[in-house]
Amino acid sequence: MRTFPRAAHRRMAAALVVVMALGVSAAHADDLKDKKDEVQRQLKGAHQDLDESSAQLRKAAARLAAAQEQLAVAKTRLATARGKVEVAQERDAEMQAQLVAAEQALVEAEAALAQGRVDRDAQREKVARTVADMYSEGDPELLAFSSLLDADSTEELTRREGVRDVVVGQEAREYDELKASEVLLQVREDQVTEARDAVAAKRAAAAEHLTLMQQLEAEQQAAKDSVVSLVVERRDARAGARDARAKDLAKLRKLEREQQQIEEMLRKRALAALRRQRAQARGGAASGPSTGVLASPVDGYVTSPFGYRTHPIYHYWGLHDGVDFGGGCGTPLRAAASGRVVSSYYSGVYGNRLVIDHGLLAGRGLATIYNHASSYNVGVGDRVAEGQVIGFEGSTGWSTGCHLHFTVMANGTAVDPMNFL
Repeated sequence: MRTFPRAAHRRMAAALVVVMALGVSAAHADDLKDKKDEVQRQLKGAHQDLDESSAQLRKAAARLAAAQEQLAVAKTRLATARGKVEVAQERDAEMQAQLVAAEQALVEAEAALAQGRVDRDAQREKVARTVADMYSEGDPELLAFSSLLDADSTEELTRREGVRDVVVGQEAREYDELKASEVLLQVREDQVTEARDAVAAKRAAAAEHLTLMQQLEAEQQAAKDSVVSLVVERRDARAGARDARAKDLAKLRKLEREQQQIEEMLRKRALAALRRQRAQARGGAASGPSTGVLASPVDGYVTSPFGYRTHPIYHYWGLHDGVDFGGGCGTPLRAAASGRVVSSYYSGVYGNRLVIDHGLLAGRGLATIYNHASSYNVGVGDRVAEGQVIGFEGSTGWSTGCHLHFTVMANGTAVDPMNFL
């Protein structure tokens, strides 16, 4: 039906071929009866294992898978955005606390500066008064020297020298205190400057962080919107996939009816031919594989063989009732043997189909079915010769690329084409 790996629809269609084949000649009835229960179980499971074989369902499934993947990414992005916002909020609280502390430090520094100016002015006033008092009575140094000259004894001289030192020392101390207050005032002015700079820096950082917060909150909102949008998209994609699946099931049911008609027609034609050649029919019923009875239907390589197998992707067990040949779009399809075209129609699953009845070959009623062709240049009722070009390889129906799905029917039952090529 399509190039390997093929979808579960093939399992169902192939299982139907085997089920219908239970009505073939008595020569094969016992052999097929042994497989009946197993095939019926496979047929039941085939409907449940329906997968992306039609283009519509493949697209719907791809859309759903993309939505699910994008939703997972969006959820991760949302979680990341929320985490960033939470971290930023914590940082914002820290920065606000730091700004408040810096502003408080500035208030305290300004208060200390103001007090320092008051203290300095008071000290200046004190020094001014002291100096005025001292010099109102003359030069302190001269007065002290004069008192020393007037001393009558050594003891008095010593006492007057001490008084002089006290007077001069007091003046020096007051000047020192003034100097200290001025130095302290400069320190406090520097502290105020630093505190103002710190507040300015904190406010600038807070403003910058506010911009970051706004960006992160916008990112978080965008992530939320994306998640909501993708949830809706996933819901719609699921609905689309269900709709496509339902349509595929309808096509498969139609295919079942078509397959029954073809198998019944081929079975009757084979039985009629066998009755006309009873001797050959009896020998053919017991014969084994007949390699070389049919010519190759196309110049191409096998991409998927006949037989039961586990699908490598979907893991179901089913029958691939033909052989897929590659070769490329437009490759000529050739009649595998001479015969008559008994059916030609379009199937939603197999695309363009052509059925050729080859009559009795190797004691069996053989027919070949060509699927997925781009077109055929023969029609129902036409006789074809072995090797005649009957159509061209295509990708119609449930197919992912140009190929030929080639089926061989023996007495109405699908068999391995490679045993006859």
